[in-house]
Amino acid sequence: MKRIGRTALLMAATAVFMAGEPSFDALPVAAPRAEAAATQWTWIASDQNYGKFFAPSNVQVKSSLNGVATCISAWIKTSYTAGGAQEVIENYGIQASIPDPSTLSYSLALVEVRPQERKITYIQENFYDADGKVIWSRVYEPPKEYEITHRSFEEDYYVALVDQVFRYGERARKDAEDRWKLLWTLSGAGGATTEAMADTTTMRLAGNNLIYWEWQETKDKAGQVLEIKFLKKALNPDQGTEKIIEAERWTSAAGWQPIETDGRYEVIPKGSAAYPGLERLRAIIKGYQYWLNRYRTDLPQTQNAKKSAQ
Repeated sequence: MKRIGRTALLMAATAVFMAGEPSFDALPVAAPRAEAAATQWTWIASDQNYGKFFAPSNVQVKSSLNGVATCISAWIKTSYTAGGAQEVIENYGIQASIPDPSTLSYSLALVEVRPQERKITYIQENFYDADGKVIWSRVYEPPKEYEITHRSFEEDYYVALVDQVFRYGERARKDAEDRWKLLWTLSGAGGATTEAMADTTTMRLAGNNLIYWEWQETKDKAGQVLEIKFLKKALNPDQGTEKIIEAERWTSAAGWQPIETDGRYEVIPKGSAAYPGLERLRAIIKGYQYWLNRYRTDLPQTQNAKKSAQ
């Protein structure tokens, strides 16, 4: 689905999106069945195209390690306005199966969440009309997997499902005013300025490394965006080195394009533009241990393991 923003029109959207509650008995026979209690949907978010819901009583821990959940399973619901239905049909390329967008009312998806990797996986999706009839269905082989960042359509679902199990404030951090931390600023030729921001919602410690996503934005002196780089990084704070795990670059001419990476660690030199960012991240690591270790499975005596085991 297309990555979208949110809107404050909760009351109007909920009135539209709550129509046509599904029965899980209507799922195809081949589909894994959810409990009947899953029909009690809880609103998560909505905008002019989509409404997002989950069923708290249907969220299940499928696997755990040292008392920490490693795989969470749940059914999620997406409801559509006319614009949302048109958009999703085009994105999925299923015009032949659903030629009239007005017939698409909502969809259900069986998903699995892996918090240690910050990923959500689609196992199956079923699209319904307003009467609860399945008009398109697919079991994904292999399953569709997405890593959750601020650009992900699935972010709202992810935080709701993870919070249902861990209750560590994933949604609160997502909506926090200080979600993004400024790492460094660089002034370039012709008055251009580049800022690097770290997304604290994506931060987690894995061994000696801090894993996180970084947003680098370059603007001209008039404030127009010239370039964006979106980078998944691993930082070794003790050695002062980092590597780029994954990266994309945006320009107005080419749009989003992948950036090739070599996977090698590089030293962040003192005096470089990026060095203040290293110091800032070191301070974050020291001050945010509770958050950064929240889903680790190799620290069985920490509070996060005890809490998730309850």
